[in-house]
Amino acid sequence: MQPAGQRLVVYVAPGCHLCEVALDVIESVRRERRFELEVIDITGNEELERAYRIDLPVGEIDGERVFRYEVTPADLRERLGR
Repeated sequence: MQPAGQRLVVYVAPGCHLCEVALDVIESVRRERRFELEVIDITGNEELERAYRIDLPVGEIDGERVFRYEVTPADLRERLGR
């Protein structure tokens, strides 16, 4: 059983193909599991650009980095199961 109140934050940028693919994977998993999702566009935010630009997309669950570049449904399900 997944913990209540899990929150996945995904850092993205417009035109990022890997970001689009990751968001598709995330949405497919959301159809079967409940969790909060926040998608943050890093464009124009110097701090976020420095922290995430070369690793996009980046996903964090409850503050812990769980993926960068890509995520599979199985990996995301496993991370949500913790």
